[in-house]
Amino acid sequence: QVQLVESGGGSVQAGGSLRLSCAASGYTYSSNSMGWFRQAPGKEREGVAGIDTLIGSTYDYYADSVKGRFTISRDNAKITVYLQMSSLKPEDTAMYYCAADRPFGGNWYLPASWNYWGQGTQVTVSS
Repeated sequence: QVQLVESGGGSVQAGGSLRLSCAASGYTYSSNSMGWFRQAPGKEREGVAGIDTLIGSTYDYYADSVKGRFTISRDNAKITVYLQMSSLKPEDTAMYYCAADRPFGGNWYLPASWNYWGQGTQVTVSS
C-alpha cells in the first residue's frame, strides 16, 4: 500500500522560507512521478510543482505563480521528495499535498492525473 507523509509546514512571515518533505513508502519511487499541490480555503486544489525521472533524466515543472521561488527535488535513496519554498507570500498560504504516480500523458498540474495523495501539511504566510 502506497503511503505519502508530508512534513515541514508551519507559519512564517512574508519573505521567509520553508522546506516541505514527502516520504513515500510502498511505491516504485525511483521510476515515476511525484508532485506538490496546494489548496486554500474556498479554492480548488492547484498544481505547484512536479518532478519526473525518465530513463535517468529528471524533469521538473512549476506553476507560473511559484517559478523562481520554489524548487522541487527528490532523494531516491531516502524515497523522499522536497519542496523548497523561498520568498514566501501571503497568497502562498494553503494546505500543501504531496502526490505520486502520474501515468504517462497525464498533465502534471491536474489533480485527476495522480493516483496517490498525502494528508497534507499547512503553510501559513503572514504579511
